[in-house]
Amino acid sequence: MAKIPQVGIIMGSKSDFPVMKDAVDILKEFGIEVEVDIVSAHRTPEKMMEYGKSAHKRGLKVIIAGAGGAAHLPGMVASMTPLPVIGVPVKSSNSIDGWDSILSILQMPNGVPVATVALNAAKNAGILAAQIIGSADASMQQKMIAYKESLKEKVAEMSREIGNS
Repeated sequence: MAKIPQVGIIMGSKSDFPVMKDAVDILKEFGIEVEVDIVSAHRTPEKMMEYGKSAHKRGLKVIIAGAGGAAHLPGMVASMTPLPVIGVPVKSSNSIDGWDSILSILQMPNGVPVATVALNAAKNAGILAAQIIGSADASMQQKMIAYKESLKEKVAEMSREIGNS
């Protein structure tokens, strides 16, 4: 029996996938089912509206939306869904050093929040999605605690590698 995806990962273009794959990978590490699709705010607005309106009905808990350039996808999807949306600004070929994407996602009007991670930081978006799910799922919260502990261990190992004990 197929598991129901808990996180939807959408992006405006296939060219965004190399960045967005980091979110897919970290969520799979946590054992979280994902669905991945290309949903362009400008080229497929009807698909974007249907995705935003139906996501919670299909069992999703969080949406991660990555976009470059004008980056309207995260905010527009957030305007149509009751789910938390995490925006990933992507530095695209037509980008102004990524600032256009960052500001388009970050500067949302009151009432339509989008949690925004750093430029190209889809892995952080995946971790944040896992934390959101973990706020209501004790087993996921334990996985997050273990993950945070592993980060601490990695830093200790790096410290040892440079000669500190």
